[in-house]
Amino acid sequence: MLQLFLGLFNGISIGAVLLIAALGLAVVFGLMGVINLAHGELMMLGAYTTFVVQNGFKMLGDPWFGAYIFVALPAAFIVAALAGLVLERGVIRFLYGRPLETLLATWGVSLILRQFVRSVNWVLAIGLVIFCLLFFGAWVLLSRRLDWQKIRNGALTILALLTGGIATVAGFLLSSQKALAKPWFSARNVDVTAPAWLRGGFPVGNFQLPYARIFIIILTIACVLGIYLFLNRSNWGLRIRAVTQNREMSSCLGIPTNQVDALTFALGSGLAGIAGVAITLLGSVGPNTGQNYIVDTFMIVVVGGVGNLFGSILAALAIGTVTYLVGSGTIALIFVQNPAFQPVTDFFTFFATSSMAKVMVFALIIAFLQFKPAGIFPQKGRTAEL
Repeated sequence: MLQLFLGLFNGISIGAVLLIAALGLAVVFGLMGVINLAHGELMMLGAYTTFVVQNGFKMLGDPWFGAYIFVALPAAFIVAALAGLVLERGVIRFLYGRPLETLLATWGVSLILRQFVRSVNWVLAIGLVIFCLLFFGAWVLLSRRLDWQKIRNGALTILALLTGGIATVAGFLLSSQKALAKPWFSARNVDVTAPAWLRGGFPVGNFQLPYARIFIIILTIACVLGIYLFLNRSNWGLRIRAVTQNREMSSCLGIPTNQVDALTFALGSGLAGIAGVAITLLGSVGPNTGQNYIVDTFMIVVVGGVGNLFGSILAALAIGTVTYLVGSGTIALIFVQNPAFQPVTDFFTFFATSSMAKVMVFALIIAFLQFKPAGIFPQKGRTAEL
């Protein structure tokens, strides 16, 4: 019985990480219908932000190192939210109503972000800063012209080519300096050291409940409560809910749907960044980290019901718990004690690996969607009729 309890605890902690990531995806997918395949890479950005913050606190010494996680959480949220905002303003907003194009575009963005993490160095960073300063500075100056709307498209194209060329030349000149050309992270995984107060565990019999997993569960509860209060108690949350229900009517009532889209995408991306902080407590971080979670988060959104917060919670906990109980062999060990259940034991032993456990979960989800194609809690309102 104790082993089953530990298995449930570990499964819930895995489901908690998936839930943080799926919360943002559920809101974005429910509001805009955007299939964001770069959501996993936004988690990766949050994880690497945690790594950078950790290294900064190491320089401050031991008394301060234990507090780095509380700085990493808002930092990861801001970094991922800004990346999501740039993605929405630069790519997604031109592709609304075209789901296949958004799928391909966000898949391309995910590849770019993975390669960016592998290759980023001081040369690339300086080149990007030069490009942004020149491009946006010139944009602000040119936008004051009276004929700006007439020349806008052509001017921005020329401006992008000129500033991009200047940044490229600057980067080429700086690349001769080996210290500046050295990658910050490279393609290898990096390890994030948990604070001392998150190491070890709470003793339960002969086992321990890891403090890191307890912290992840508490963090997830805080995120769920925060999202619930934001969506139900704030003005912008009410606007998001209104646009989710009926975009056209919301626009007619004066709700700025474009700003709602940008805010929602930034919020969902920020939650992915917080999920990235959580996964650093479970293992090492690499450029492909996000790919380990993106499929599971989409499953949670679909099974729970698109845009439904409570449905996402149930789906995340169920998927995380079943995957761990089956993949770790916990269920097989429970039945092995009784010879009468030998066929059941052999069945669950066959699936007692992480990859095979996912196969079983996928099969169960496919069977479930045959009876409930809209998820546990189907979407209501006019959007459900479209």
